[in-house]
Amino acid sequence: MPQPNPAALDFLARRQSQPAKLFAGPVPSRAELEPILTAALRVPDHGKLEPWRLIVLTRPDMARLADLAEARARALGGDAEKIDKGRGQFDRGGLAVVVISSPQEVPKIPRAEQLLSAGALCLGLVNAASAAGWGANWLTGWVSHDPPFCAEAFGCTPAETVAGIIHIGTPGAPAPERPRPDLARVVQWGLA
Repeated sequence: MPQPNPAALDFLARRQSQPAKLFAGPVPSRAELEPILTAALRVPDHGKLEPWRLIVLTRPDMARLADLAEARARALGGDAEKIDKGRGQFDRGGLAVVVISSPQEVPKIPRAEQLLSAGALCLGLVNAASAAGWGANWLTGWVSHDPPFCAEAFGCTPAETVAGIIHIGTPGAPAPERPRPDLARVVQWGLA
C-alpha cells in the first residue's frame, strides 16, 4: 500500500517560481546551500553517470559574468536590449547555481536521457530551494546558449551546454499566480 506524503504533494501543487529580478538579500550561505544541493542531486540518472556539473556563483562571480556578457554582446554586434539581457540576470543576481549538462559517450544511455537528467536537476534545485524557504528561479537567456560565452564563463567543452542558471535568494513581493495547464487539454488517458 502506498505511503502518501500529503505535505509534499501540497507543496508541489502550490509551488511557483519567484521572479529573480525581485529577490532581495540575503542569499543562502554555503552551509544553507549544501542541503539544497544534496536534495537536488537526487534526480533520475540512468547508469549513475552524473552527466552534469554545478557551479555556484556568488556576487563577485556575477559582476565578472555581467561584464563578460556585455563584451560578448558587443562582439556579436548586439543592440542595447541584447546587452541588457546578457548583463541583466548577473547584474541583479546575488547567488546562482549553474547546471552544466555534461553528457558522456555511453552507447546504452542516450544523450537525450542525460540532458533530461540535467533538466531534472534544475527543477530539483528550484524545488529544494523553495522547500527551504528561499525564492528560486530557473533562467537561461541568450548567454546560456552561446558556446563562446559558455566556454569562457563556465569552462564548457563543445559537448557541454548550460541547462539552467538557478537563481536563489530572499523572495521579494509575492509572485503573481499564473494560469496553470488544464488537465483536460494536456492529458490523454490511454491510446484509444
